[in-house]
Amino acid sequence: MRRIIASILTLLVASFLMYVLAANSGNPLEDLQSSNAPNAQLLIGQRIERLSLDVPPPLRWFGWLAGAAGCLVPFGTCDLGVDLNFTPVTQLLPGAVVSTVRLVAASTILAILLGVITGIVSALRQYSAFDLVMTFVSFFLYSLPSFLVAVLLKEFIAIDFNNWLSSGDSSFGIVPTVIIALVLAFILQAIVAGSLRNRLITFGVSAAATVAVLVYMDATNWFQMPGLGAVGLFLLIGGVVFGVVAVLAGFANKRALLGAGIAGLLAYGAYFLLQPLFAISTIWTVMILGLATLAVCFVIGWLIGGPDRSLVIRITMLVGFIAGLLVVADRFLQAWPGYIAHPRINNRPIATVGESTVGLQGDMWFMGLDQFTHFLLPTISLTLISFAGYTRYARAGLLEVLNQDYIRTARAKGLSERTVITRHAFRNMLIPITTIVAADIGALLGGAIITERVFAISGMGSLFAVSLDRVDLNPIMGYFLVIGITAILFNFIADLSYALLDPRVRVK
Repeated sequence: MRRIIASILTLLVASFLMYVLAANSGNPLEDLQSSNAPNAQLLIGQRIERLSLDVPPPLRWFGWLAGAAGCLVPFGTCDLGVDLNFTPVTQLLPGAVVSTVRLVAASTILAILLGVITGIVSALRQYSAFDLVMTFVSFFLYSLPSFLVAVLLKEFIAIDFNNWLSSGDSSFGIVPTVIIALVLAFILQAIVAGSLRNRLITFGVSAAATVAVLVYMDATNWFQMPGLGAVGLFLLIGGVVFGVVAVLAGFANKRALLGAGIAGLLAYGAYFLLQPLFAISTIWTVMILGLATLAVCFVIGWLIGGPDRSLVIRITMLVGFIAGLLVVADRFLQAWPGYIAHPRINNRPIATVGESTVGLQGDMWFMGLDQFTHFLLPTISLTLISFAGYTRYARAGLLEVLNQDYIRTARAKGLSERTVITRHAFRNMLIPITTIVAADIGALLGGAIITERVFAISGMGSLFAVSLDRVDLNPIMGYFLVIGITAILFNFIADLSYALLDPRVRVK
């Protein structure tokens, strides 16, 4: 209760300061006063009357607060005022919030997953070639300005890829194939580590497998007609099953392997059974199928879990979720040939500006691809910038945890290194990461102003920048209300997460 009361007081004081400072940052009548329109004086009078510009900002704030309070009270009337064009702010905010969430959600999730995984591997392979290379890459990405990343992505991914795809010769070539194979092989052998012999074997197998995949993609013209297919999906789901079990439980845990295998087989069977349903699906159909998949996997894990039921349930649900994503991804890939052949796309699918292709219509899969191609570059841009921070924090956090007494005790008891890392070190490493994630989500929902400007996305950042430039007070305060509540809410959730991660917090 103290936290809630303090949060409300913080919002009140901060909103007052924001309102007064923004109101005194410029002249909201400047555009009309410099206009040569014959009805300029009439428009000035209307704006002053509608926005109460003749009232001092501190007193005007109370009027705004009364309307904003209705947004936070159940069954209240939400009134955040109108902008300089007399458009209600409650109509401007939803579209901006949706655009920003679509932009930052995927990038935040990818940055967290890739950053934490890379940080863990770097900590476990401290001072190895992989650790040194990823340290250099992290600091390099962290130092890059966001506008420079955006421009480079436009040039080398969007324009060059579109030119390559529209040329009709979508083959990799010998030199790019060799380079890609060597880079991937180097990364995998560094992750595996071990003796020189094991690393050389991993390097050779990885390079050969990569070359084989790229040659297959060239032979089948994969970028023009992509798809996983029955064979590819079977291999990928099998890799997910063995990979998740190997990391979280080990192959000695037969129950975990059985549960993951059943979940993988069910997902593979669903690939054939759901194709007719996918043809008439909506986003709600996919969401319902996803929830049903998790529920079935939970039951499977609970039935065969035995003494280690919680672990088997987690593994089964994770395999089911990832395998389900692969099935959905294959259905999106099936729509790719029709999408790039559309006259408005014309074999140049990677967009550089905007949120969707104007005038394009189609089913969920068709329009989903259009959303993906428009948000691909902004997502990569934000992911690269955020990735570095999560990598460094995860590496430093795990190294600190590995030096604790309880880790040495766990190893002294004879527990395997996988068990020590996944069940003891990983959970405690997440405590500082939780704080960073909570702060980042609150900041990201405020919009990536530079990225939104470069890619012409009408999100929260663009709304704030344009409103501040015009001294459009009500949209500025609507923006503040959204990010203020989000920041306080996610910091509160972070505090609750500490209790879940660290039992000592609950005891206290």
